[in-house]
Amino acid sequence: MTPPHGARENITDILCIGCQKGSTSWLHSVLMTHPGVHAFPDMSPVTSTNKEAHFWDWNHHRGIDWYRDLMRSQDPSKLTMDFTPEYALLQDSQIAECKALNPTARVIYIVRDPLARAVSAIRMHMLWRLGKDHDEPLRLDEQLYFFARNARLTLHGDYVRAINAWRRHYPDLIVLNYEEFHTDRAGSVTRIFDMLGLDMGRIEGRGRTDFDRLMKGRVWASEQFAIDRAALMFLHGLTWPFRKAAEEQLGMRFAEGERLLQG
Repeated sequence: MTPPHGARENITDILCIGCQKGSTSWLHSVLMTHPGVHAFPDMSPVTSTNKEAHFWDWNHHRGIDWYRDLMRSQDPSKLTMDFTPEYALLQDSQIAECKALNPTARVIYIVRDPLARAVSAIRMHMLWRLGKDHDEPLRLDEQLYFFARNARLTLHGDYVRAINAWRRHYPDLIVLNYEEFHTDRAGSVTRIFDMLGLDMGRIEGRGRTDFDRLMKGRVWASEQFAIDRAALMFLHGLTWPFRKAAEEQLGMRFAEGERLLQG
């Protein structure tokens, strides 16, 4: 697919495809402190804030021109961004269309300990449905099974499938380990900016203030619903195959879930 005359090479220059509950909001905010990037205007509920365009899952029926208009910056030199974790679940034909629209985009995938990610996702869905006043622990019952299905834990946790699918079209897919944001935050962020071709020296003024604040905290923190041991072990068993696949095929190691099991 050839872009219209005068159009930018990519509709979106930086795509982050997840994982859900993997600090994608935090990374998006960090990148937004740089003067060389652009975020589309918030059009909720059509989009999710100015971060998730949801073109391939919610808005594809609106057409490519809608997506191009949404992402367009008044300054064409700025890199546009779409951080939609649901893109990790796209089928091959959808990823192929993404490649046609964004042939030289940098695609980022953040991988988080599967058990810790599942617990965080469950807590997020409980917060949405039950509200902040709910203080009952999550138990091994039908409610847990409902939230596990609703959060699509097995789909979002299958990192190897998503990576293989996206690498067929984007061989230079950037895969990051969530835990490095906490063990080596400065080093991780520096590497990301370098891979995206963004000079961190250009972050000044208000941007530098925001950057320094973000480097010391998180954008979103999950509501800390209690979870009993049986429910935790159920989620551990559900996510174990994904942990093993990531360790064996990606060479990744995770500690976050082990801490949960020991707690």
